[in-house]
Amino acid sequence: MDVMGDKATLCETGRFVQPSGTEPARDELVDLGDTTEETRLALAAQSGDAEAASVLGAMLLRRGDLDGAEAHLRAATAAGDRAAANNLGVLLHQRGYADEAAGWWRIAAVAGSAAAAHALGRYHRERGDEPAAEYWLRQSAEQGHVLGAYALADLLEHRGDVAAEHWLRAAAERGHREAAYRLARALDRKDAPGDETAADNAVAEAEQWYRQAAARGHRRAALQLGAILEKRGELREAGRWYLTSAKDGEARAACALGFLLRDAGDTESAAVWWLRAAQDGDGNAANALGALHAERGETQTAERWYRAALDAGDDNGAYNLALLCAEQGRIAQAEQWYRRAAYAGHREAANALAILLLQGGDRTGAEPWFSKAAEAGSVDAAFNLGILYAGRGEDEMALRWYERAAAAGHAEAALQVGIARLREGDEREAERHLRCAAGGGSAEGAYRLATLLDARRPPEPAHELGETVQEKTECEEWYERAATQGHRRAQVRVGMLAAARGDVVEAARWYRAAAEAGSRNGAFNLGLLLAREGSEPEAAVWWTRAADAGHGRAALRLALVYARRGELAEGQRWADRAVALGPAEVAERAGRLRDALREELSA
Repeated sequence: MDVMGDKATLCETGRFVQPSGTEPARDELVDLGDTTEETRLALAAQSGDAEAASVLGAMLLRRGDLDGAEAHLRAATAAGDRAAANNLGVLLHQRGYADEAAGWWRIAAVAGSAAAAHALGRYHRERGDEPAAEYWLRQSAEQGHVLGAYALADLLEHRGDVAAEHWLRAAAERGHREAAYRLARALDRKDAPGDETAADNAVAEAEQWYRQAAARGHRRAALQLGAILEKRGELREAGRWYLTSAKDGEARAACALGFLLRDAGDTESAAVWWLRAAQDGDGNAANALGALHAERGETQTAERWYRAALDAGDDNGAYNLALLCAEQGRIAQAEQWYRRAAYAGHREAANALAILLLQGGDRTGAEPWFSKAAEAGSVDAAFNLGILYAGRGEDEMALRWYERAAAAGHAEAALQVGIARLREGDEREAERHLRCAAGGGSAEGAYRLATLLDARRPPEPAHELGETVQEKTECEEWYERAATQGHRRAQVRVGMLAAARGDVVEAARWYRAAAEAGSRNGAFNLGLLLAREGSEPEAAVWWTRAADAGHGRAALRLALVYARRGELAEGQRWADRAVALGPAEVAERAGRLRDALREELSA
C-alpha cells in the first residue's frame, strides 16, 4: 500500500509510530533487536500469551519474515489483540491480499486502533470510496495519528475543502515534513485582500513551516526557503539552503544556486551547478549555460545547451537560439526559431519575430505577432503596436497601445502619451505621464517635463555674470537630468539657466557639451559667452560651427566680426549667409550690413 507524501516502505511510514516521548502502542511494529528477547517472546507465545505473540509477530514482520510472523499474528488476533489485527492487515497487504487486509484493519480500527483506521481510510480512497475514506481517516486523525491527519488533509484539499489546512497544521505540528511543506505552500497562496497585516503574517508563518520541513530534509521546502531568503537579501543563508536542496537532488535548487554564485562573481562554480541541474533536465539551467558560453564566444557550445533547454520543454531555448542566430546574421534561422517559440506562447519571441518581419518590409505579417505578444503581456510589443499605428496615421489606436504600455511602466510609451495630452491641452495628465517617462529614464521625457514646469515659473530677476545663486528649481533639476543623459537641447537650457544665475563656468561647460554633440544653439551660446569674456577669436570658431549648421544669428555675428576686422569680403559672405538663413529680424539686419559692406567695397 503506497504511502501519501514522502515515499517510504510500509513499515517505515510511521503508521505504527507514536510521537517521541510516549510509549509505543501495541498496534505498532517494534524492533527489539535482541535474540534473547525474541526467545523469551517465542516461549511466552507458545504458552498462549497473546500479547507476546503479537509483539513477536510484529518483530518478524519488520524483519521481513512474513511466514513466521503470520502464524503468531493470527494467533494473537484470534485472542482479540487489536495490534495483531492491524499488523496482520499489514502483512496481508504486503502479500497482495488487500481486501483481506482491509477486513483485519476494520476489526482493529473498530477496536480503537488509529493506525488501522488510517490504513483502512487509505484502502477506501484507493478504491474511489471517498465517504468511507474520509470517515476512517477522520477517526485516525482525531486520535492524533499524524499520517491519518495528513491523509485526511490531502483528501479534503483534493475536494477544495478549507478544513484541509487544519489537518495539515495538525500533522505538521506533530513533525510530518510533507504536511509542513504543503501547509507553507497553502499559506503562500492565501490571498488576504485589503488586509496587509494578515498577508504579512501568512508569509511569516509560511516561512516558519518551510524552515521546519527543510530542517527535516524536505528538499523542495529548502528550495522555497532559499528563494524567500534570497528575495529578502539574505544571500548567504539562501545559498546554504539552495546547497542543501541541490545536494539532495533538486535541480531547481542547483540552478538557483548557480545564479546566486554568478551574481557573486563566481561564474566557474555557477557553471558547475548549472551543469548538474541541466543534466537533471532543468531547462533554465541549460539556458544559463548557453548564455555563459555565448558570452565567451563559444557559439557552438551555446547552441548545444540552448537545444538541450528546448528538449527539456523550455521555450526560452528556442528564443535564445533565435537571438544567437540573429547575432550571427543567420536571419532565416533566427526567424524559424522565433516562430517556434512564438507559436509556443513566448511573448517576447512573438515581439522579436514581428520586428524581424517589419525590418524585412512585411508590415502585414508583423502586425498580428505584435498583437499576439501585446495581448500576452509584452510591454515592448504594445509600444511597437503604438508606433505601427502612428506610422499609419491611426492616432487613436496608437494612443490606446501607448497608454497600455505606459501603464506597465514603459517610459517611451509614457512620453508619447504625455505629448498627446499636451497637444490636447490636458496639462495635468501630460505632466503625470511625463513624470513617469522622466522617472523611467527617458531623456526626452525629462526635457519635456522641465519645459512644462518652466513655462509655469514666474520670471526671476536677472543676475550679473559671476554672481552665483545656489538654489535650483525643480524644472532645472529635470533639465539637468536630461542634460546628463546627453539631451542637447536640455544641455543648452541648463547652460542658459546657469548663465542667468551668473555661473559662467557651469554655463560654458553645458554649452560646450551641447556644441560638441552637434547643437548649433549650444555652439552659438558658447560663442556669446566667450565673446563676453573677451575671447572673440575662440567665439568665432564656435559661431562658424553654428553658422555652418544653419544658425542665422551665428552667421550675422561672424559678419560683424569680419567687418570690424576690415575683412569686408568675408563679412559680406557671412552677411549673405545670414540673410539666407534668417529668421526675419536677422535677415533684415544682415541685409542692411551686407548693403553697407557692398558700398564700402565699391567705394
